[in-house]
Amino acid sequence: MILLIIVGVILLILSFVLKNNASNPLFKFSGIFRSIGILVIVLGIFSSMFKQIDAGKVGVKSLYGSVQPDILESGLHLINPLLDVTDFDIQTQNYTMSAVHNEGAQEGDDAIRVLSNDGLEVVIDLTVLYKITPTDAPKIFKQIGVNYTDKIVRPVTRTRIRDNAVYYDAVALYSTKRNEFQQKIFKSIEDDFKSRGLILEQLLIRNINLPASVKMTIESKINAEQDAQKMTFVLQKEKQEAERKRVEAQGIADYQRIISTGLTDKQLQYEQIKAQKEIATSPNTKIIFMGKGSAPVILSDK
Repeated sequence: MILLIIVGVILLILSFVLKNNASNPLFKFSGIFRSIGILVIVLGIFSSMFKQIDAGKVGVKSLYGSVQPDILESGLHLINPLLDVTDFDIQTQNYTMSAVHNEGAQEGDDAIRVLSNDGLEVVIDLTVLYKITPTDAPKIFKQIGVNYTDKIVRPVTRTRIRDNAVYYDAVALYSTKRNEFQQKIFKSIEDDFKSRGLILEQLLIRNINLPASVKMTIESKINAEQDAQKMTFVLQKEKQEAERKRVEAQGIADYQRIISTGLTDKQLQYEQIKAQKEIATSPNTKIIFMGKGSAPVILSDK
């Protein structure tokens, strides 16, 4: 739009120059240049009267450095052609600070290093989800500018995390107090953002890295606990097996006692005759010898 106006002005100047120079071969085109110049200027002014704001954005108006308090919402607007309109993204944005190269918003290691209550350095990877309050966009533009991420989001987040980390031990941050720590820093960052026209939607602690010595201590403790649980299981299993054997032995003893006290000679003779009868009727039986005064002897071929 501004470019069209500039081109039109140039064409007008060129037309006046040619008009005052009759010897110039382009003298006869001076009227055409003037007409085209006027047309281009009118088109540029007309175009600058319309401003389209894309979805998910708002427009902040300023006139010669004076920021207007109202905003332009998404859509097509008819505005003063002298106004300068700056677009602000009001959708959810994220800012990641990570120790992994090219994973965060900054190049290289951008993780947050804090000192815990026990004097150990803890490295925290973090992602901040936030967005602009649409009605506060003019205030942000006037007081902070368009680079609010580096001026507000990054420094406030890093400072509040360091301020709150000193109340926790390193191991507590890594394990039992992680959720409490996250909620605490969320509240403090949320208040700071709100006063600046920003909305904190979510604070995601992606990773907490402890010093190598502390990690080894934690791993040793976990391994010891696992070994203790394993030994408890083994002892319980052995105890159950011993109880099973005791019950089995008691059953055998009871059986033997019943047999020894409950069977008579006639019962034993009767059971022997039954067994011999079954063998004798078997198709595989060949010879039966009956001994006098002794138990019969039966040979069978299988």
